Amino acid sequence: MDKIRFSAVKIIFNVTEKNSFANVEISKILRENNFSDLDRRFLTELVHGTLKKISTIDWIIEKFAEKKFDKKILAVLRLGIFQIFFTDKIPKFAAVNESVEIAKKFCGIGASKFVNGVFRNILRNPEKIKFPDDDSVESLALKNFHPIWIVKLFLQEFGLENTKKILIANNIEPPLSLRVNTLKISREDFLKKFPAEKSKIVSDGIILKNHGALDNFLPLKNGFCQVQDESSMLIAHFLNPEENNFVIDCCAAPGGKSTHIAELMKNRGKIIACDIYEQKIKKISENAKRLGIKIIEPILLDARKIGEKFFEKADRVLVDAPCSGLGVIRRKSDLRLKKNFDEIKKLPTLQLEILESAAKSLKRGGILIYSTCTILKSENDDVVEKFLSKNKNFELIEKKLFLPHVDGTDGFFFAKIKKF
Repeated sequence: MDKIRFSAVKIIFNVTEKNSFANVEISKILRENNFSDLDRRFLTELVHGTLKKISTIDWIIEKFAEKKFDKKILAVLRLGIFQIFFTDKIPKFAAVNESVEIAKKFCGIGASKFVNGVFRNILRNPEKIKFPDDDSVESLALKNFHPIWIVKLFLQEFGLENTKKILIANNIEPPLSLRVNTLKISREDFLKKFPAEKSKIVSDGIILKNHGALDNFLPLKNGFCQVQDESSMLIAHFLNPEENNFVIDCCAAPGGKSTHIAELMKNRGKIIACDIYEQKIKKISENAKRLGIKIIEPILLDARKIGEKFFEKADRVLVDAPCSGLGVIRRKSDLRLKKNFDEIKKLPTLQLEILESAAKSLKRGGILIYSTCTILKSENDDVVEKFLSKNKNFELIEKKLFLPHVDGTDGFFFAKIKKF
């Protein structure tokens, strides 16, 4: 039995049935096993590939497996179907045989017979797998591996042609981007020592195309860089903090933006980095220490309480609000199955509460950035407009929505607001 495929099945099961996160589960397996770089990449491809295409894979399963079955069996079927239909290098017979062997160990002998029967049925009757040949919601969802409810939202907001482009962009593998820690090294000097490319979007960003395990990447371990998407790096530049400013990052974990702000402030001043989870506060501290940053004070605090605790104290405030994350679908394979429409409908209320509280902590003349990693108007423009309509001493300076198919970044939104 293939250990890589068996590990992939366990991860898929834990993500779909135990609410684990794919990246966390993959990292855990990789730390426990001495896999080669090739095997590490194969495991990552199997897990993320299956999770990204899971709604379409489940549609295929329903065509061939009528009875209800155990969730462990479902994980085996999902991985097998991904290999059969969505990879070029894996022979179909190998995918089927390995799936049957995995089912024996993971689910039991009886389950392995059922799995074998399903796959034989699929291979004998491929004509059953025919997607609707039109621009219906179902067709767009199946062909582009998105849940129907997400496709409906995008169609309402962006129309048919732009929705098609967004769906395609969400399935393109994003590059690994890193932020050079300019407190320790310039981008030019970093690039002389380590093979990478300059980001075309942000001045302290680099793109790493060929890399092994990041756990073994010395520049990262030694604090010369930080993993961060290019769009996320832009936020600190939009905030434009100055040396000796007092800055509040309201929803700071794991600290990517807080540490970037500190670097732009040349490690001089004060940054309060808030979060509501103790473990995440610890992560902010660890990242700051690794990067050599001393001006960040992580505190356990609900962002809706920031205004009363730091009333009119801050020169700059960042509200990187909790959001649906629908701008980073290409980067988070499990997001397509972890989010739902009912949850998203509740978010604008929370986002507005956080923004209103954070704004109270801002000095007169201060700057606030409201940002999200979603592309939905309800979480972006609508929240900002409601805030401005109720707070006449604040003015919108600029705002922008970044889209993957237009800007080549993750989808995200920011609004720059000034207090008078």
